Amino acid sequence: MEEERKFSSNNLLLAIGGLLLVVALVAVAGFFLLTPPDDFVMGQAEATQVRISSKVPGRVAAYYHAEGDRVRKGDSLVRLNIPDIQAKLLQAEALRRAAEAQDAKALAGARRQEITGAYELWQKAKAGLDIAAKSYHRAQNLFAKGVVPAQKRDEAEANYKAMQATEKAAHSQYDLAVAGARREDKEAAAALVSQASGAVAEAESYVNESLLRSPIDGEVSERYPQPGELVGSGAPIMDITDLNDQWVSFSLREDLLQHIHIGTELRAFIPALGKKEVRLKVYYMKDMGSYAVWRATKTTGGFDAKTFELRARPETKIDGLRPGMSVVIPKKGNKIL
Repeated sequence: MEEERKFSSNNLLLAIGGLLLVVALVAVAGFFLLTPPDDFVMGQAEATQVRISSKVPGRVAAYYHAEGDRVRKGDSLVRLNIPDIQAKLLQAEALRRAAEAQDAKALAGARRQEITGAYELWQKAKAGLDIAAKSYHRAQNLFAKGVVPAQKRDEAEANYKAMQATEKAAHSQYDLAVAGARREDKEAAAALVSQASGAVAEAESYVNESLLRSPIDGEVSERYPQPGELVGSGAPIMDITDLNDQWVSFSLREDLLQHIHIGTELRAFIPALGKKEVRLKVYYMKDMGSYAVWRATKTTGGFDAKTFELRARPETKIDGLRPGMSVVIPKKGNKIL
């Protein structure tokens, strides 16, 4: 009986010991399994991108480069068909030629035949004046001697004065023909030439928009319309990506920015390049300023945590880095490693 009691007691102790051992094993496993691992902050590689568009609407006539092609600054990218602008250029050139002809006419003055005719009329008036002067003086002498009446003398005097006026008018017409157009007329003709030249220059600038060139060295990343499609003014036609100007963009809550500022160096790795480790330097930090990135630090009370956009550039060029690739920086708790 006593032996049975001892056996039961030993079994109870073994059961309790086994239970304690199981609890201990569960606690240890929970410590290692439930302790969260180090977190990571995911970023994305970005690059400068230039969108190619035209100031005037037209139809895509031809592309000179496909997506993925490398281009140099000044290379032809796409040609547009803009027939209405070509017509406006022809109209502007015709108006300029007409204005130049008017200006040349104003500068040249009267034609040689017109000047000669005016001179002959002046000489004829001078001859008539000379005869009128002699007739008047004879009539005056005869009137003084009482040979002719006053009526004859007055008629000779009136004819003499009329011929004086005729000679002055003929002389003025001759001087006008020699001088040509007035200064104001010449200035007006010159202004019309300038106006027409400006219209031609404007039309030519629109015509130049029919051939679009690359403003940078880069890679054709995307083409939007197909050949033959109509594009509007300012509509995107192509995208050129400058692979020599790349950076990495991160979105970080402000509680992760304790030790980060402009100029901070970060250690990161790129999964697409075999987890290659790179060094980045922060050059831009700005509040994203959107309700979508707002987060409360507690469900009740506390303060609101905003999200900041952080940009960092590689300290050295990273071969193989492409826009859109993920870039990862490790963190532990609220600290960037």
